[in-house]
Amino acid sequence: MVHQAQRPLVVACAALTADLRAVLAADGLAGVVDVHYLPANLHNTPQRIVGELRPIVEQAHAAERPVFVAYADCGTGGLLDAFLAEYPGVGRLPGAHCYEFFAGSQVFAALQEQELGTFYLTDFLAKHFDALVWNGLGLDRAPQLRDMYFGHYTRLVHLAQADDAAAHGAAVNAAERLGLAFEHRFVGRQGLAAPISEWSLTIRKAAA
Repeated sequence: MVHQAQRPLVVACAALTADLRAVLAADGLAGVVDVHYLPANLHNTPQRIVGELRPIVEQAHAAERPVFVAYADCGTGGLLDAFLAEYPGVGRLPGAHCYEFFAGSQVFAALQEQELGTFYLTDFLAKHFDALVWNGLGLDRAPQLRDMYFGHYTRLVHLAQADDAAAHGAAVNAAERLGLAFEHRFVGRQGLAAPISEWSLTIRKAAA
C-alpha cells in the first residue's frame, strides 16, 4: 500500500481540469493520483510558471513522490525543461503548448504550414475566452486594440477535445469578435492521455 505522502502527483494547468479528470478516470487513476492545479491565467505570464512549479516539485521530490508536470513548454522558452532537468524522472507533456499536444505535432505542423496566421482555441479557452483572451489582453477596456493584436491573423481554429456544443458556440463567437474565419477540428484527448498513461505505466512497473 502506497503511503499518502508518496502517492503519485500530477501538477497541471487548470485549463486542463476537465480533460485531465476524464483521462485519469479512463486510465483507472482517479482517486489513485493526486492532482495540484495551477491557475490557468499563467498562460498570460508564462515567465511565472517555473516559479509556481518549483516549490511543489521540490516538496514532492523530497518526499519521493512520483511527479508528472502536465504542462508543455507553454511559453517558458526552455526554462521549464531546464528546471525539470534538475529532477530526473519528472516528465512533462510533449510539444510547445496545449495546441500542439492536443492536435499532435504532425497535425499542428500541417495546420501552421497551411496558414501561419492562425489563432487556436481549445474547449477550455473557448469557454473562457473573455477572461483569458479578451479581458486578459485589455480588449474589454480598449477594443480598438483588436486589430493591433490580431491584424496578422486570418483564421481561428477550434481544436476540440469533446463534442461540446457550448465550447463550439463560444469558439464561433470568438472568431466573429476577432474578425477571423472559423474552422472546427476535433482532436480529442489522446495527446494528453498518451503521456499520462505512459507515466502511470512506469509507476506501476516500479511498484510491482
